[in-house]
Amino acid sequence: MISYIDDYVEYCRQTALDLRDPHDLALRGRDKHKITRIVHEEIVRTVKLGPRDDLVDIGCGDGTLLRMAHAMGVNNAIGLHATEEEAALVRSMGLDARQGLSRQLPLEDSCASVVVCNNVLLIVPREQILPSLREIYRIARPGARVYLGEIPFVAGPLPEPRFDTARETLSHLYRSRGVRTCLGMARRMVYWKMSGKPIVIRSGTRVAFYAGAEEFIAMATSTGLQFVRYWPHEHWAGRNNYLFSKPAHEGPQS
Repeated sequence: MISYIDDYVEYCRQTALDLRDPHDLALRGRDKHKITRIVHEEIVRTVKLGPRDDLVDIGCGDGTLLRMAHAMGVNNAIGLHATEEEAALVRSMGLDARQGLSRQLPLEDSCASVVVCNNVLLIVPREQILPSLREIYRIARPGARVYLGEIPFVAGPLPEPRFDTARETLSHLYRSRGVRTCLGMARRMVYWKMSGKPIVIRSGTRVAFYAGAEEFIAMATSTGLQFVRYWPHEHWAGRNNYLFSKPAHEGPQS
């Protein structure tokens, strides 16, 4: 019998434990290194990252943006991951990475002049979006630039069908995803069986949150953030990028 877990935190943890390529931490899939770099170069230009900045990257992936920031000579650059397993891997690369969920950031108030949260909120449950936006507001200092990227404005694809047996699961993966994905799952199933562990498939990358521009802007501004602009994502259809700022003079949060 196969069990399924949809918790995105556990999916992230398992990704770190099964890591073969550090880029897997970006949760973009294999062979997307170039896209990841291009996306982060665009973020650097959009927020006008500079040497005097204190950067916080929520969901820092394989540390690409942190490395770019250090190459530019920023004052400080901190990355956050949902699990300690992911954060430890990024720290092993010589970067400052810490465990922290978007709704409960382990950082001081007003510590960042630039906050980036890209390709993260889409897998956060809807009920945790406003708490996450309030935390982003809290850690941003007055005048900070806030980049919230890859927010879907349409629902994601339907969930993968689920099967009770390994044979049915592997047959579906072979037909729908190809030999490589099928063999990868087969190796994991063999390991689980030989080690006496239950077969548990973790699928935490489905779209949990999506919102049209008007709704998302209203949510963000309700926390005190000031809207600057938004635009469709160049590389991922159905997603928008947003730029906000924290007003120089703070107002009350709703």
